[in-house]
Amino acid sequence: MVIVLSLDTCDVRGSVALLREDVLLASANHDSDDDYSSWLLPAVDSVLRNADIHMADVDAYGVAAGPGSFTGVRVGLTTVKAWSEVYGKPIAAVSRLEAIACSAPAGSNYVAAFADARRGHVFGAIYRRHDKILQRLGEEFVIAPSRFVSMAVELAGAEKIAWTTTIAEGLSGTEEWRSREKFGEETQIVSPFLAPKIGQMAARQLASGQSTGSLELDANYLRRADAQFSWNDARASGR
Repeated sequence: MVIVLSLDTCDVRGSVALLREDVLLASANHDSDDDYSSWLLPAVDSVLRNADIHMADVDAYGVAAGPGSFTGVRVGLTTVKAWSEVYGKPIAAVSRLEAIACSAPAGSNYVAAFADARRGHVFGAIYRRHDKILQRLGEEFVIAPSRFVSMAVELAGAEKIAWTTTIAEGLSGTEEWRSREKFGEETQIVSPFLAPKIGQMAARQLASGQSTGSLELDANYLRRADAQFSWNDARASGR
């Protein structure tokens, strides 16, 4: 029974979780103004104590590798890299957008997951369901909300889309989104505290033999300049 310690520091509302396989043992949510550099390690200590688990007993680490805040992502990745080097345990890197997409309700073949990227943009990714597996179409990107909606609609064609996010607003107010509301679609807001979901996804990666060493672990930083390339990649993937 693999014990996974997972972190999400990509967003101001981050979290820590400890899981045994898919079972959540303990968690802590970052719901204060404290910097991650001062909040994270005490939160991890608290989670381990609550579960009566020692760090040496943890089998692997799951971490959200982005997209998100440059500083937040860096803190999370630096932390698990240090643990991996000290304890010799593997790391599973998880996309935060995919964690959001995995929380989408069933019933739609296409899932559009997005999160706040500030300055009027969103982090976004489009997925197609194959049975219970999500296949990302193209790359993740930073994009204006109206273009994100247009891109998802172009990929999905006449099919409905499950829109999933951690933010209360993001697409509303755009003409493109109003047309989707007339189509009967709405956004599902999921909990921003994603460490438990990231831990579950990490456990599945590890079970299938997918892990990352501390030297290979890299952050998923996105730039607005990437948006046009991502649009073209997604269109190619959707054909």
